[in-house]
Amino acid sequence: MKTKTIGFIGGGNMATSLISGLIASGHSPQQIWVSDTAPATLQAHTDQLHVNTTANNETVINEVEVVVLAVKPQILRDVALQIAPSLKQKNVLVVSIAAGISQQSLSKWLGSEVAIVRCMPNTPALVQTGATALHANANVDDEQKDLAENILRAVGLALWVNDENQLDAVTAVSGSGPAYFFLLMEAMEKAALELGLDERSARLLIQQTALGAAKIALESAESPAQLRARVTSPGGTTQQAIETFVQNGFVELVAKALHAANDRSIEMSKQLGAD
Repeated sequence: MKTKTIGFIGGGNMATSLISGLIASGHSPQQIWVSDTAPATLQAHTDQLHVNTTANNETVINEVEVVVLAVKPQILRDVALQIAPSLKQKNVLVVSIAAGISQQSLSKWLGSEVAIVRCMPNTPALVQTGATALHANANVDDEQKDLAENILRAVGLALWVNDENQLDAVTAVSGSGPAYFFLLMEAMEKAALELGLDERSARLLIQQTALGAAKIALESAESPAQLRARVTSPGGTTQQAIETFVQNGFVELVAKALHAANDRSIEMSKQLGAD
């Protein structure tokens, strides 16, 4: 891993998070390249992370063994078509973290022979606690799979899916998932204020409770249903709240929301991948 040169096309928040994670895990800044159209972004990477920077995407391709496409999905087609000739001259692994852009579209723009790993990270990667799903096309070898996985593991959990179509479900579950938890926290905070707590106390209690629940779930072999049962005493306050959730269609509403997000992911992929 430490002997590989890695380039980022696009130096935004997610790229910065990945670079920071790589450096924290022992990767040399001198083996990392970043290209971006904004001089201020490049200067920030130079000053703060001490990596190589350039405004030229082709320079990145020529210097690295793996390139991470970290630009907005809306401009990825133009970027991909621009760098395609350079990619044909080198055996470079391409890792795309752009939401909604299929491998079929990437292969069409970059070339059918290019090794491509498509990833679906989420925003907690910005604080090194991300959850990322990956899928590789047939051109990616085992060493390249390990490399892609190591890059994404620098900011949290990384796992592979067998079918690229599963990335739409991943988008609905973990890609959009942080917003669902924020919505629950928002609703809990509103109710806590109505119950008489001050805003600061309510927010801190809810945030720490969310963190604690996630930590228990991660460290336990039990299912969420089993964990819930453990903290739900018969006839107690928790049971009363859970029954209110269930009776008012909470489970069905969550399923409906995730299906809607999945459908929208499929729709966006078709729109963004169109010629």
